[in-house]
Amino acid sequence: MDNPAATANRVPSSRFDGWLEKACALGPLSAAIVHPCDERTLRAVADADRLGMLRPILVGPGERIRRAAAAARIDIEGFDIEDVPHSHAAAARAVALARSGSAGMLVKGALRTDELMSEVLDEAHGLRSERRASHVFALDVPAYPKPVFLTDGAINIAPGLREKRDIVQNAIDLLHAIGVAVPRVAILSAVETVNERIASTVEAAALCKMAERGQITGALLDGPLAFDNAISRQAAAIKGIRSPVAGDADILVVPDLVSGNMLAKQLVYLSDARSAGIVLGTRVPVALASRADDTRAHLISCVLARLLAAHLAIIATP
Repeated sequence: MDNPAATANRVPSSRFDGWLEKACALGPLSAAIVHPCDERTLRAVADADRLGMLRPILVGPGERIRRAAAAARIDIEGFDIEDVPHSHAAAARAVALARSGSAGMLVKGALRTDELMSEVLDEAHGLRSERRASHVFALDVPAYPKPVFLTDGAINIAPGLREKRDIVQNAIDLLHAIGVAVPRVAILSAVETVNERIASTVEAAALCKMAERGQITGALLDGPLAFDNAISRQAAAIKGIRSPVAGDADILVVPDLVSGNMLAKQLVYLSDARSAGIVLGTRVPVALASRADDTRAHLISCVLARLLAAHLAIIATP
């Protein structure tokens, strides 16, 4: 198996590199790569295979996949290919592989998120669990001293309190999987005080009380917190906020999909953040980077899914 530095040498070093080393040390996991008809996905999964992290099963139009690999000079010889006619069929087949136990995780390729997730969340044939599925952006922001995780900016449009409970717990479980023992969770709103006219402040307060009562476990929660209070100790101090979370958040829980998606993309495109993405709360993790993301984002998304799959296997063991 190659050293993870082989991949690190091709992309800028980041705070994500330690996760890559941990994922490689776990050994390979079968992964269904959904409609990998683009260079970025193929290169990322080829790297993951070479590093001994994944055993890719390429699910999509076989000839189109081979042409894309040949054009990019990516060696996929030896990879299993599940030949299906189009992206929708690829999503359905990949979910079936996960349901049967043939794939321990999914990796999104060159198809829309909603096309993949409609199959993942299908009530009869999908990968639903007792939890609400949710998405997490992992962000390495140069101006912030550690990676920060933002949820949910991709799946749940306007979650209520019950859905937010699962969204928070899913993100906490992910951080446990990457080695953060007690994540600090900031429940975001526009202000840091409870205001009955701003529903997200009331829900933030309720989520914190749920954590006190054991309905959310494994983390420190505080909210409502405005974004500045969540990530800046100075801003929190000026406003007189005394909290172990304020200014030191690991997880940012946004009020809704629109605010979360906009915030994540602002951090990427205006603050030079590096990102990765993953879907949680399903039977198997789903590495879900944007089609516009670079190869490294696709690779680190695979890393997060590999680490979470190992963590879920451990906690499921009697």
